[in-house]
Amino acid sequence: MRRLLLLALAPALIGAGKPAPGKPADKAADPKQETSHTVVAGETLGGIAQRAEVPRILIIEANALKEPYLVREGQVLVIPRRRNHTVKAGETGFAIAMDYGVPWSAIAIANGLDPKTRVRTGQKLVIPTMTKPALAEQVADEGDTDAPPALSKAAPAKPAPPGTASAPVSFVWPAPGKVRRGFAPRERVNPHDGIDLVGKQGDPVRAAAPGLVWFAGKEPNLYGNVVILDHGKGWFSAYAKLSKVTVKKGETVRSGERVGLIGNTGATATTELHFEIRRKTVPQDPVKLLPARD
Repeated sequence: MRRLLLLALAPALIGAGKPAPGKPADKAADPKQETSHTVVAGETLGGIAQRAEVPRILIIEANALKEPYLVREGQVLVIPRRRNHTVKAGETGFAIAMDYGVPWSAIAIANGLDPKTRVRTGQKLVIPTMTKPALAEQVADEGDTDAPPALSKAAPAKPAPPGTASAPVSFVWPAPGKVRRGFAPRERVNPHDGIDLVGKQGDPVRAAAPGLVWFAGKEPNLYGNVVILDHGKGWFSAYAKLSKVTVKKGETVRSGERVGLIGNTGATATTELHFEIRRKTVPQDPVKLLPARD
């Protein structure tokens, strides 16, 4: 498989200084240029959006605001300045989302598209700016009795080879099967952003490191059921072609905790696990970050 979604969210934009008390918001900074805005007394979300010339829905999405979308004095809002992307041949919405670190659902909303819609070569898309949610605290080492002892804690990873970014956590293998297809960098003729592991239908797939479930669901084009985990500091892992997803978005998981079951829900009929590790959206060779196997 060529390219998988998710894995790093865009960093939060640097906040602007708080305007002096009583000073109108539109005098503190140019609303058409600022990338963050500190709410002053009397402001509304609609008014901020109008002055910033950014659709209200994009500010809501960028800041994860909840109904009734009230803002409070002193609150700092990210003002999502748009980026543009022209779809290239062979690209999917999920692959675009992964490269920009923005969920496809947010891109679809920004462009007035149904998230299940397939993108077309040459199509122009607006890419909204998103904030990065804080990684939840690692779950205490308890529960999940389904996890085998060997995977209940992260095994020490072998040192990263020269040229490989070191990870903030130790990764473990997400499944015991052999590597059917290895990693190939994008400069090659047939790139492959991760590895494919042999497995049987319904075999458990486990988190390669503790983290937050950033995405859990079906990708509409190539990858079937997918789980993406945020491990902090720009590190993400992805698990694709699952027959079943067993976690939900926003949950925290431990290393070795089950996140899904092996399947063949992607574009290819092979029953396997497609697994990726990314650092700030850049694909890494998982084998170089995983512990050696006999």
